[in-house]
Amino acid sequence: MIMIANLQYGWTLFVLPLHQLRGWGVADIQFSFALFIALETWATPFDGWVADSLGPKWGPRTVMGAGGLLVAAGWGVNAIATSLPMLYVGGALTGFGAGAVYATAVGNATKWFADRRGLATGLTAAGFGAGAALTVIPIRMVLHSSGVSATFVIFGLIQGGIILIASQFIRAPFQGELPPPKPNANQSTARSYTSGEMLRTPVFWVLYLLFLLMAAGGLIAAGNMASIAKAYGVADMPTLFGAGALAVGLIFANVMNGVARPLFGAVGDKIGHTNTMALSFGLGAIAYFLMTVLGSNPWGFVVSIGLIFVCWGQIFSLFPAFCTDLFGPKYATTNLSFLYTSKGAAGFLVPIAAFVVARTHNWTDVLLLTTGINILAVVLVWLVLKPAEASYHAHQHKVDGAASAAE
Repeated sequence: MIMIANLQYGWTLFVLPLHQLRGWGVADIQFSFALFIALETWATPFDGWVADSLGPKWGPRTVMGAGGLLVAAGWGVNAIATSLPMLYVGGALTGFGAGAVYATAVGNATKWFADRRGLATGLTAAGFGAGAALTVIPIRMVLHSSGVSATFVIFGLIQGGIILIASQFIRAPFQGELPPPKPNANQSTARSYTSGEMLRTPVFWVLYLLFLLMAAGGLIAAGNMASIAKAYGVADMPTLFGAGALAVGLIFANVMNGVARPLFGAVGDKIGHTNTMALSFGLGAIAYFLMTVLGSNPWGFVVSIGLIFVCWGQIFSLFPAFCTDLFGPKYATTNLSFLYTSKGAAGFLVPIAAFVVARTHNWTDVLLLTTGINILAVVLVWLVLKPAEASYHAHQHKVDGAASAAE
C-alpha cells in the first residue's frame, strides 16, 4: 500500500515539471490524473472477483502481483511520453495497478478482523494515505537533479518491484480459521450478500453517494496542492527548518491522511460508523473553510492542508468497514470494489476544478464549494443514511426471523 501512495499523492509534484518540459496545459495533464483515479476504481470489481474466486491462498497474491507489474509499466510509459495520449496510457496502466493492490489489501483486512474492521482497514489504508510522506523529498530531489523521465523510471521500478515481492506473502483467512467476532457498536450481518444482492439495496446507494461527495473534495486538494500553494503565494516561503510551505505541507498532509484512517476507524468501532462519519465530515467543512482564510500564510497553509487530509482520509476506513458489516465478509473484496468505483467518478471533478480556477484565477470559490459539500454530507448522514441503515437492519431481522420459523 505504501508503494502505490505516490501514484496519487505524489502526482502533484510532476504536474508543473511536465507543463514546463512538454508545454502541455495543466488541465490537460490533470486529465491523466483523472483517468488514473477512474481506472484505479472502476476496474476493481474485476480485481475483487478474481481475488475472491481464486481462493484465500492464490487470489490476493495473484491480483496484487499483477498490480506491481502494471505500476512499474505505467510510470515507465510516463517517462517516455512525448504526447498527451501516451501520458494517458501511463495513467491508465498505473490506475489498473493501484486498484488491484488497494482493493485486495482492504478487502483482506475486513476478512481477517471482523470485530475491529474500522481499525484494521484504517491501518491498512494508512499505508496508502501516509506512504508518500516517505518519498516527497527524494522525489523532489531527483526531479531537480535528473528530470521528470528519470524520476518516473527510478521510482516506478522501485515501487512496482516491492509490490511484486510483498504480494507473495499475502493470503486471506481459510474457512473456520478465525474465532467468532466480539460485539462492538456496529451491527454486523449474519450472512454474506453477493454483489448482485448488495446492489439492489437502497442503503448501498446512499453509501455510494456519500463516498462520491467526500472523495471529490480530497482528490481536488491532493491533485492540486502545488497549484493551491502557488496561488496563495506560499509554495516556497520558509517554514520548518527553512523548507518551503509546499514541501512541508505535502509531508504533513500525507502523515495526517495516514493517521486519520486508523484513528477514525477505531472511533467508528467504538461509537458507530455513522456517528463518526457525521463528526469527521463536519470537521472537514471547517478545514476547507480555514484554507480560504489562512492559506496566504505559510504556516496557515500547512495547518489547513493537514486538517483537510485528516478529515478526508477517514472515508477509506469507515466506508469499507461499514460496507462489510452490512453485507458480510465472504464477498467483501468484490463488494468493496463496487463501492470504491465512486472514487473514480469523483476523480473527473479534479480537472473541472482546474478549469474553474483558470477562469476565476483563484481557489477560494472551489474551496468554498468543497466546504458546502461536506456540510451537505453531514445532513445526508443524519437524514438519509441512518434511517436507511435502520430500515435495512429491520428488514434483515424480519427475513432471518421468517427463515428461522420455516426451519
